Amino acid sequence: MRGLPSGPDSPGPASRVPGSTAPGLSAPEPGPASPEPRSALRARALAAGAAVVTVAAGLGVRAGADGGALAKYAGSALYTVLLCALVAFCAPRARPVAVAGTALALSWAVELLQLTGVPAELSARGTAARLVLGSTFNAPDLFWYAVGAAAAWGVHVGARRLATPSSSAGPRPAASR
Repeated sequence: MRGLPSGPDSPGPASRVPGSTAPGLSAPEPGPASPEPRSALRARALAAGAAVVTVAAGLGVRAGADGGALAKYAGSALYTVLLCALVAFCAPRARPVAVAGTALALSWAVELLQLTGVPAELSARGTAARLVLGSTFNAPDLFWYAVGAAAAWGVHVGARRLATPSSSAGPRPAASR
């Protein structure tokens, strides 16, 4: 190849292909343009923990309530909170508004699907389908899904602010004092 060094000390063809390494060499360390793997791992761990806490809260509400409106609508809100946690787990770098919006859209889609009768038929066949898809359409659930998405969005924004170093922590210029 013209213009490329050749000889025993020159890099092999694999080193000229972005993202590849020559046999026996380790991959390059992530640079400033690469996503930080530790932050994504930490975000996934937090999302997984949030999912576990949400399931525990749902079970607690269900066990502690008498099966009335509180349990039903808290369960609807927590359903969307759980979806937020799962979306954040799958897309750890996504913005909180995108996570909450995706979870809300999924919640509404599942609720509207209940108008077809398909979830009721699947729910009769298995507990997992009943827990994930429900069985009957209930219009007030649409509102409580939005409540759950808003709550999860608020927690997500707060968690991001705590995890991100504040730019105001350093010394301020004299003009702004």
